Amino acid sequence: MPRRMPPVDVVLVGFGWTASIIAQELTDAGVQVLALERGAWRDTIPDFATDHIQDELRYAVRKQIFEAPERETLTFRNSADQTALPMRHLGSFLPAAGVGGAGVHWNGQCWRFLPQDFVIRSHTEQRYGKHFIPPDMNLQDWGVTYADLEPHYDRFEYLCGVSGQAGNLNGTRVAGGNPFEGPRTRGYPLPPLQRSASTVLFDKAAREVGFQPFPCPAANASRPYRNPLGVQMGQCTYCGYCEWFGCGNYSKASPQTTILPVLLKKDNFRFRTHCEVTRVDTDGTGRRATGVTYVDVDGNQIEQPAQMVVLCAFAHHNVHLLLVSKIGQPYDPVANSGVVGRNYAYQITSSVDVFQKERLNPFMGAGALGQAIDEFNGDNFDHGPHGFLGGGYIALWNTGGRPILQHYLPQDAPKWGAGWKQAMHEHYLTACSIATHGSVMSYRANYLDLDPTWRDVYGNPLLRLTFDFQPNEHRMSDFLTDKAALIARAIPGATVHEKKRQGHYTIVPYQTTHNTGGAVMGDDPKTSVVNRYLQSWDVPNLWVMGASVFPQNPGYNPTGTVGALAFWSAEAMKRYLKNPGPLVTA
Repeated sequence: MPRRMPPVDVVLVGFGWTASIIAQELTDAGVQVLALERGAWRDTIPDFATDHIQDELRYAVRKQIFEAPERETLTFRNSADQTALPMRHLGSFLPAAGVGGAGVHWNGQCWRFLPQDFVIRSHTEQRYGKHFIPPDMNLQDWGVTYADLEPHYDRFEYLCGVSGQAGNLNGTRVAGGNPFEGPRTRGYPLPPLQRSASTVLFDKAAREVGFQPFPCPAANASRPYRNPLGVQMGQCTYCGYCEWFGCGNYSKASPQTTILPVLLKKDNFRFRTHCEVTRVDTDGTGRRATGVTYVDVDGNQIEQPAQMVVLCAFAHHNVHLLLVSKIGQPYDPVANSGVVGRNYAYQITSSVDVFQKERLNPFMGAGALGQAIDEFNGDNFDHGPHGFLGGGYIALWNTGGRPILQHYLPQDAPKWGAGWKQAMHEHYLTACSIATHGSVMSYRANYLDLDPTWRDVYGNPLLRLTFDFQPNEHRMSDFLTDKAALIARAIPGATVHEKKRQGHYTIVPYQTTHNTGGAVMGDDPKTSVVNRYLQSWDVPNLWVMGASVFPQNPGYNPTGTVGALAFWSAEAMKRYLKNPGPLVTA
């Protein structure tokens, strides 16, 4: 018999970026909030101290701060005619476990999506005609617009102390920034990070071939900064240990460095760690959430009653909880009906390695220290002649030349031994790589559901991922790679190696942690799980946060939009708490 805890106003499942924002906003409104985190407590001191966090073997190779597949995993297949098997080792993506979530280990690349990204179906039909959209592509508008989210993008950027250069202030183009971005009401809170030698190379080459490069927006503080909550952040030291590591210098934005110092002092906020939520509980009608059931660190099953439930876990876990809790109609790819698990998408990437003679000092980097172009993102260019939808940015990132995983070698270099060492010696200080980061549209054949064979330690079916890159994405990625190679060849004396994304998607090598969809937002309950405010159509006191609500995946990293949507939804939650009920009528 589960133990029953005293009820709370709001229970949050997960304690990362979105839970921290929602908790801060609702506790300010006088609401009692409890966060349940499946991982451990972590904080800048002592967990991210530089004398041990800068350990590439422990954290980047052995993945100490990530989800343990032996406790939580999914099954995978490329298509419905294959048998899915469990992912037994972390590979293509790295879900976090612990307080702060992925906000601890992200690089800090903090983008705004383009205005047309939010209305992609209606925009595409208007510009190219309905025939331009493949019949198996589940393309849909979001139910919100860039204008709706702009104030909330602004709040997230100022919370994080983002370093960057505005390119569009209230419709006026600003030299040096991204000329393709949507209009913003004010510039970034901090100036761009200092340039590295490799980004200067990229900048010169991109301009040589007619593009307009700009510094990438970075949630790495270029100056000391105090955010609107009064939390002090330190200046980045360019140590090169952002990606897959916590920041010991209070320079990279995370819940620990932006929100938690304020939130944890509040009497109406509590959190519990090592609590694995296994089900969202509902009443007899199935139309109201009554709380959640979780298993604590000692294996005890516990019921936590709440007036409102907010799913703030990783994208996969949000969808899994909806499915095992029987909330919403599961997606059926054959009939193309149902919504939970629909519109799963990912990110498609490629790169061009550059070998030249100028010394670059790659070890002096930061998570989002980069220079990019946006000419081929979204619908910033005419897709008509190319026969594909979507796009992405092209950038040179200088994240830090860590010796185990970050090295670029010519194709003919030996793979091991003395020859490999000599090649590393010759190229470590002078080679770099230009990356493409492309969108992935949603398709009828790409989805999440419950595996009929494999179960987790609690007896629940594992989540099953059915996904493959489609011809549209391969054509788009090849197009981006060709443009990246054009820039690379404009670098004086450069030899280039194009590494296009070929063949089927594989879950083995790391690519990005940018999983989206499965609980998507929209205006139509027949094609979406949540409404435009991220409130469940079926259970109005249940809300879903994070990238699981993206109807498809644009060509940027997702965190900036995840943060903006959390602020947007928090405002709606305050209205709901004053007058509970559906905020949108279907």
